[in-house]
Amino acid sequence: MDELLGRRVPHSQEAEQSILGAMLIDPACVPDVVNRVRAAEFYFDVNREIFETIFSMFSLGQSVDPVTVLDEMKTRGCWKENSRQYLIELMDVTPTAANVLEYCAIVRDRALLRDLGTSATEITDLVYGGTAEAEQALEFAERKIYALRKENTTGGLVPLTQILPDMLKSISAASQGGNRNPGVTTGLTDIDDCLMGMQPGDFILIASRPGMGKTSIALNMAVSAATSMDKAVAVFSLEMSRQQLAMRLLSSESKIDSYSLTRGSLGDTGWQALATAAGDLSRLRILIDDNPSMTVAEMSAQCRRVDDLGLIVVDYLQLMQSSGSGRSWANESRTQAVSDISRMMKVTAKELGVPIVCLSQLSRANEGRTNKRPMLSDLRESGSIEQDADAVIGLYREGYYNPDCEDPTVAEAIILKNRRGRVGTIYLRWLPEYTKYVSDERKHTDNG
Repeated sequence: MDELLGRRVPHSQEAEQSILGAMLIDPACVPDVVNRVRAAEFYFDVNREIFETIFSMFSLGQSVDPVTVLDEMKTRGCWKENSRQYLIELMDVTPTAANVLEYCAIVRDRALLRDLGTSATEITDLVYGGTAEAEQALEFAERKIYALRKENTTGGLVPLTQILPDMLKSISAASQGGNRNPGVTTGLTDIDDCLMGMQPGDFILIASRPGMGKTSIALNMAVSAATSMDKAVAVFSLEMSRQQLAMRLLSSESKIDSYSLTRGSLGDTGWQALATAAGDLSRLRILIDDNPSMTVAEMSAQCRRVDDLGLIVVDYLQLMQSSGSGRSWANESRTQAVSDISRMMKVTAKELGVPIVCLSQLSRANEGRTNKRPMLSDLRESGSIEQDADAVIGLYREGYYNPDCEDPTVAEAIILKNRRGRVGTIYLRWLPEYTKYVSDERKHTDNG
């Protein structure tokens, strides 16, 4: 089609041949090449087959040279009568193996242009096909372009041999650094130990009855993540304004109760502590959106534009709208809508490669039980929430139900689901004057 329209498909035969020639001339450059270019980025089938052959041999620790590559091509069934002559030509046309990374950059650039053209065609077909609303088309277009910008394609089979090296590097780095929890820290040591940190692509649900402190623990996590990893944290608040959230953060970090902050009843020491807290928070890349009618598509679109994003916090799930057109709950089944949202949250976390911490309300089911600790079945309009979530944490405070209990500041973070490890109860300390959760000295209990 492109040829008929007089359009030249972006490619560079010379760069592709020079990459292959360099690997045949100097096998020492093979590790660098396989880390810079993929087989799918070769435009010509014959070049792609030779690259796949060399990549397979490298992955299996086999020696790479013209003779062994030719023999392996016979084994793989991609050998042709002119294969030997073609390998010789590849080495002849290669100026030098020293510039192989520049050749890789050219091949990748041409492949990206081809992918961009394909995406543009798909977007145009969707627009003129008349089957999509404007918001849906925009979301589709943004996802396509974001995938290209991230040098990533949606789906696709990846050989295990490409996955294992990165995993081994990660394990080695964790071993050398003594870091048992390589993920994003929550700021609460026992929860980190249980979850093994918040990993890229994780969808983590924090659920409780209203007033239990969901927003507080989520803000604690946001500050801890922004501080420890020096990355941006996006907070989407559908219930509280950005000013209210900022006030909570100031109270938590300055150790000044919110009542005193609101009234401005601060002594010299208080003003100094407030200034220090404000300075510390100002250095963090915490971004807040308090749009009460936020949709998952809008959230995803904003997050794609944030450089070096490390964590997303959503407060809270049941207030979010599922559709790109902004339909209200009345237009769709409430349970189905929440299920759709939870699924889209998981997809977004995986697509962006960051953990998403999402708050959720519990139903009133626990109010009728003697033991009011949360259970998975208490998730409001649960649908597929518990299936989509990688971890579910239920918050419980005896002091919430019985202010006269022995110690109303004791709190429990009950790990109801954990794909990465054990479940059980983590004991925390609730500081109501600062709306803050901190770790408690007592040990957690395992339930499985």
